[in-house]
Amino acid sequence: MPKTTNTPATPATAVFALATLQKAQEIVVESYLSVWTGPSGEESSGEAVARHLEATVALLDKDGWSRVHTYNRDRASGGADVDLADDESMTVKEMLRALLRVVRNEIEGDIDLDPQRTLSTALRHVGEDGVHADTDTAVVAGHVLDRLIQAHTGSASARATAWAERQHRTHADITALLCAGARFARAYGPGTASERAA
Repeated sequence: MPKTTNTPATPATAVFALATLQKAQEIVVESYLSVWTGPSGEESSGEAVARHLEATVALLDKDGWSRVHTYNRDRASGGADVDLADDESMTVKEMLRALLRVVRNEIEGDIDLDPQRTLSTALRHVGEDGVHADTDTAVVAGHVLDRLIQAHTGSASARATAWAERQHRTHADITALLCAGARFARAYGPGTASERAA
């Protein structure tokens, strides 16, 4: 059984030292599928993935980080306590009207949603915005972060999203992970200096 480590209040930057990046590279080399290939079937360069991760840091610094996503039903339904999935007394027509009202309110900006994002949401939003990256680099960045967390914990099944959602996790921890991911992508990703020198 692999040894796992807990990292509750350790200095965030010390957690992802060079040894962790090197161990993550070993895991990448042993991976069955390419970590650097996204859903498009095309390979992303290490530099592109690093830019994606750095843009994610900037987004979380600007809008804030949230450990888990929460959605306030009362704000979305205008104060009415309507649970669309559980209210058996609603007709289909009433349910559709309530659902459309929620969607319309969100589209029109009537809901004061908290701009804070989770790690996975921030990665996705950076990819969808198309300025710094794309949806492929979002997926590849997630793979890179997973390998870092696997190297950090010693668990082959560890995932960055679950790691980020632990109750003791902080914004500094998430920033350290993303920065380590960018360093890793530049050092070991396709098109990096180490690959060109080989």
